[in-house]
Amino acid sequence: MTTMEAMQKRHSVRRYTEREVEEEVLAALRDEVKKCNDESGLNIRLVANDSETFNSLLAKINFSGAKNFFVLAGKVSEGLEEKAGYFGERLVLKAQELGLNTCWGASFSGKKFAAQLADDEKVVIIISFGYGETQGMPHKGKPMESLCKTDGNMPDWFRSGMEAVMLAPTAVNKQKFLFTLSGNTVKAECNNGTFSNIDLGIVKYHFEAGAGIENFTWR
Repeated sequence: MTTMEAMQKRHSVRRYTEREVEEEVLAALRDEVKKCNDESGLNIRLVANDSETFNSLLAKINFSGAKNFFVLAGKVSEGLEEKAGYFGERLVLKAQELGLNTCWGASFSGKKFAAQLADDEKVVIIISFGYGETQGMPHKGKPMESLCKTDGNMPDWFRSGMEAVMLAPTAVNKQKFLFTLSGNTVKAECNNGTFSNIDLGIVKYHFEAGAGIENFTWR
């Protein structure tokens, strides 16, 4: 499965079966977590077979059978949330390539993981994964013209990037982002309240995967 195929097939899934995630699949995910941590400086954790984290009333209402997840954490800094979104989405798509389902923003208490972090670190969000009861459902998106601006004809690479961006998950599926092209420079903005910076990291990862990082520079 290519990254674009994973983007097309991936939809949020909140209800999971009792099927255990195979050890070789977990090993592949742990390897990807290590690569993400090495590249980003984040402190991402993979937790498997821990149903207690989703044992609160809110979690039981919003999720069912969730017991595997990524904890997105890192040093408190201005770019932490965006970085968590970027590398978290990379893990989401890796999980999809391995035949798993995922959901961003799972309900949980961050206090459980606080003792495992340094004083200058915090948990940003967690992502559940496992074998879903369904493959999820696609959501109706906005037209591309409302999500981007160009200063001339749209290059093929930019269109490919936007096609990938339109498949990106955002909080409550609002797609409150805008990509602006000037020459070969791209500016990405997101205005989605509390989750703006996480969403920004997610959509930037999708754009890079679709457009090819060799074709542009970020502004």
